[in-house]
Amino acid sequence: MAEPGLALALRFQQRFLAARPLRSLPWPELEESLRTAPDSALLADILHKTILHPLCVKYPPSAKYRRCFLTELIKKLESTAAEPLDELYEALANVLKEEESTHCYKNYLLPSGDCVSLSESTALISGGTTGLVTWEAALLLAQWALHNTGLFRDRTVLELGSGIGFTGIAICKACHPRTFIFSDCHPHVLRQLGENIRLNGFNPEPAMTWSIQTESRGQELEGENCQNTKVIVAELDWGSVTEKQLLGLRADIVIAADVVYDPEIILALIGMLKKLSTCRADRKAPEVFIASTIRNPDTYQLFQTELDKVGIRWQMIPAQSSCNFLYDVQPDVTILQLFI
Repeated sequence: MAEPGLALALRFQQRFLAARPLRSLPWPELEESLRTAPDSALLADILHKTILHPLCVKYPPSAKYRRCFLTELIKKLESTAAEPLDELYEALANVLKEEESTHCYKNYLLPSGDCVSLSESTALISGGTTGLVTWEAALLLAQWALHNTGLFRDRTVLELGSGIGFTGIAICKACHPRTFIFSDCHPHVLRQLGENIRLNGFNPEPAMTWSIQTESRGQELEGENCQNTKVIVAELDWGSVTEKQLLGLRADIVIAADVVYDPEIILALIGMLKKLSTCRADRKAPEVFIASTIRNPDTYQLFQTELDKVGIRWQMIPAQSSCNFLYDVQPDVTILQLFI
């Protein structure tokens, strides 16, 4: 296949496997290519790089997503003089036989060629929580981390509100921290988080005690992907955690994504950040980075105001000029660096 067609098929592959919104896929470019050269070979290549790709077969996006994708692909085929493609119709027939599930998979291809596969809820709110899906700020934070791997290498990273784990798993695979501590407070989220960490080749352990950085605590993992990163899952309630417990984590870096969306949660987050700033003993204060999608400007302004009130300085991290995960870049997703 000619290079432009191959590149187009790969763009479809990356976005489809991650189940990005169908409107963000390069349909106009496909239409233009088919107008120039109506050839079903390009559509066959796209089919094999998406629906028939081994990752999709093993960890498929939702049946609805695949059905809508195939329907659109067939429309493009039928709008041209290209030869009919039987396997395209066969793929749709197979998907139509499937029942909808409450869970689906998303597969994010990393620049290294590795992949982060996640099991997610098909509902935005499930089990009383919004933590069972991957939100845009998590994608931006991972993208930024992969542009700044040296910041994380051989260091201890604490992630607040890890959700189902995308950002942390991507950092573990690509940035090779010494220890990565995933944390959340919702039981359903923690259970799904553990499953996704194992799905990606890591063996998480619970934080049985809060002094988890001691020599006797933790299991170092062997493997090409894990690079001996110690992976820990901790139940962390921002309101009740003590300074002593936070000190036991001995975090060098603290990250969080999409945790600034509710005034009550903001106040709890600020309170925990204050504890982090006072519990460091003779250690250097951790570097803190928080990614947010600004859905309500007033709520985001409240976060910045509350930071100012307690004397936590902050600065905006400039947006990256290139992207790996945000195939439809949102201008209202930002990262703040906090100085505690």
